[in-house]
Amino acid sequence: MPPISAKLSAAMRTPRRRLLGFLGLGLGATFLPGGSVFAVAGQATNPSKEAAGTEKVTGIGGLFFRSHDPKGLARWYQEHLGVTTIPSSDNPKAWEQEAGPTAFTPFPETTKYFGDMQKAWMVNFRVRDLEKMAAQLQAAGIEVKIDPQTYPNGRFARLHDPEGNPIELWQPMGRSASQ
Repeated sequence: MPPISAKLSAAMRTPRRRLLGFLGLGLGATFLPGGSVFAVAGQATNPSKEAAGTEKVTGIGGLFFRSHDPKGLARWYQEHLGVTTIPSSDNPKAWEQEAGPTAFTPFPETTKYFGDMQKAWMVNFRVRDLEKMAAQLQAAGIEVKIDPQTYPNGRFARLHDPEGNPIELWQPMGRSASQ
């Protein structure tokens, strides 16, 4: 029987495992075998250049996409996921994400990971408690499919917004509702 590391290396060839490898970078670049670094927010891609004063981005400043019903879709994201859009006045605050790892990965044009081949993007939201979030969404009549497997870097669930855009929920390993 091949060793576990050989099995993991073979499994890393699938798109799911490649994404998990990038997500695992938040726990350490060597945590999952077989991955290569493209970019991860908050992690220096070349520490020697950074020390010399090279600028780098500090995170994702926005996610912009086309919609058939922008106002309705914005309400859906706010109501069900707590994501607010750009404030329309000076008083309300824009949505702020909590600090944590961010995966940034271009996929091949032919990937089936997003589901519908017409969809060009997928957003992955970190959550504290995957079961609680899924139950909340299901109570609102939203279909959520929780992946029964626990991966080395956490657990995942999939849903779609009202326009069919794929959304992945990720509870990082070691994260709980108390964090």
